[in-house]
Amino acid sequence: MTDHPHPLSADRLDRYARHIVLPEIGGAGQAALSRAHVVMMGLGGIGAPALQYLAGAGIGRLTLVDDDKVSASNLQRQTIYTTRDIGHGKAVSARRWLANFDDRLDVAIHDARITSANAANLLGGADLVLDGTDNFATRLAVSDACVASDVPLLSAAVGRFQGQVAAFAGHLPDQPCYRCFVGDAFDAEDCDTCAEDGVLGAMVGWVGSLAAMQAVRILVNANGTPMDDWGSLGWGKLHLMDGLKPGMRTLNIAKDPACRTCGQTMVD
Repeated sequence: MTDHPHPLSADRLDRYARHIVLPEIGGAGQAALSRAHVVMMGLGGIGAPALQYLAGAGIGRLTLVDDDKVSASNLQRQTIYTTRDIGHGKAVSARRWLANFDDRLDVAIHDARITSANAANLLGGADLVLDGTDNFATRLAVSDACVASDVPLLSAAVGRFQGQVAAFAGHLPDQPCYRCFVGDAFDAEDCDTCAEDGVLGAMVGWVGSLAAMQAVRILVNANGTPMDDWGSLGWGKLHLMDGLKPGMRTLNIAKDPACRTCGQTMVD
């Protein structure tokens, strides 16, 4: 965890009382969440509901990264925006939502486009990155920067009625990164987004909520608080979600020894 104070005063204890009574979180876990720094890469369909639950969980420091503006078509699923936000930057609008929700949170915004050149600077000092961006090139740039900076990554994606959430710690010698999962073929900028295929709004909410839950699991565990009932951190596990059945299944992602990003960490 990054070391910046965020005391749990009496009013904060009351706000998070339902967390604190959970043995798997408790006061120590809630204090860990209040000290945590999460970088949100993308504030769209996945980032919006995830941000709501992370703010509600008391994540003390949030960095919001998105260069897009709110459009009318976003409102079907991007739950922190309203009609009045149309035409305004998503990062600015998301910060406004956070200020109304909890003005005690430490919030920074960046409205720059995420690239391989600036990704590392955007996630500096983070305890966790949550990536909900909408193309492979950006996701790979974020993943590569996470490996280089020793920062865990939660990657979440959705399309139509399908979703996926996976946790990566590619900076660890025995764990895969996102590039191990998708390979090198998707670094180009011409990947499809949900604009072409459509997406169910509630499906995006499910994915964003699971991503937020996984973030809480990782951040509380990083503090050393026992969470045996939650299981392990789940590095390299891909949760596939089907909104039509509905159902979910989990796959294990193997580390690729030849991965050009994290494979090198095995010999460094």
